[in-house]
Amino acid sequence: MVSRQSDDFTDERLDSIKADNLYRTLKSVVVKGPVAVVNAKKAIHLCSNDYLGLSQDRRVVKAAARALKHVSQASSRLIAGNDPAIEKLEEILARHRRTEAALVYPTGYMANLGAVTALADSKTTIFSDELNHASIIDACRLSGARVQVFRHNDAAHLDRLMRVQGRKVVITEGVFSMDGDTADLRQICEVAQEHGAMTIVDDAHGDFVFGPGFSGIPASLGVDVDVHISSLSKGLGCFGGYVASSERVRDVLINTSRQFIYTSALPDHLCAAATTAVPIAKKGLLQKRLYANIRFFASGLKKKGFTLGNSSSQIIPVIIGDEKKALAFSQELLRYGAFAQAVRYPTVKKGSARLRVSLTAMHEKGHLESALDAFASAGRKTGLV
Repeated sequence: MVSRQSDDFTDERLDSIKADNLYRTLKSVVVKGPVAVVNAKKAIHLCSNDYLGLSQDRRVVKAAARALKHVSQASSRLIAGNDPAIEKLEEILARHRRTEAALVYPTGYMANLGAVTALADSKTTIFSDELNHASIIDACRLSGARVQVFRHNDAAHLDRLMRVQGRKVVITEGVFSMDGDTADLRQICEVAQEHGAMTIVDDAHGDFVFGPGFSGIPASLGVDVDVHISSLSKGLGCFGGYVASSERVRDVLINTSRQFIYTSALPDHLCAAATTAVPIAKKGLLQKRLYANIRFFASGLKKKGFTLGNSSSQIIPVIIGDEKKALAFSQELLRYGAFAQAVRYPTVKKGSARLRVSLTAMHEKGHLESALDAFASAGRKTGLV
């Protein structure tokens, strides 16, 4: 029997969330390429992080099916789960990021937690961009380090904060997941180097999308960083996360990263999928299609009167501001046949709610034209344009 105290707590918490227009529910979503059936309503899918469409590529799906000899290794890698398929994938990822080594984690979230908590401690000060992802924020807290938050992409502010003693780590994203802009890595890395700090970049949304060899934002800007963290579930369309670094950093993670040591290994059929997807992604044909979609859709939204952020990527925030209005607009948009979620606090600051549009190479021009029409109709209906 559940205690009255427990009921009181959950009732109060949910009532508060609903009063602030921050209540969330899970929708039934069946993805079919660039469209989705959302709560039984067919709509253009504008929420996917499958930027190149590789999750549905037949070659990738077949590779996973061929490798499916069991569901999972059902063990941590240090006990009995270190399948050669994982080692092969890590070799490929290290070459991709031009590092000595790589280490695969079950998810990108765990890769952030695993790397930061292993590489920072109570004697460390971490300098974190204010718009960093929740997984980075959680990682910084769990590390026990002193955390200093610098203003978004503000290298001068970072420089002032770093005038402290002790070991220092600077962490930022490559492409910011809710704003779609990129880190000013040249200046940030220059400041970090001046202060003798380790640099860590979470490049989940830039990996396989930007840069020479599509190896991410640091490569695109021609800067070196100490630790690359990324996801296999976005540009690559697969599943998992990884850290690319020096051999010594990898050894530290293997020996001290609790998120690596105490969890089951990524299943080998998912490793096979990622191994197959990498060379397809690196051909560059899918990125050209994606870039064309970005130019077309962002231009169309601006012409229809919507306020966009400073995005320079496939993530396009349509800024609404008020949480209730953002939620109403998202619901109206679905009725007109386009699916884009309202993003609200705590994912973004209060009063900066938005619809997060993410484009893929799967979208044809007709899909995007229909979606733009839906935005215009929903905008008029809700009084936003």
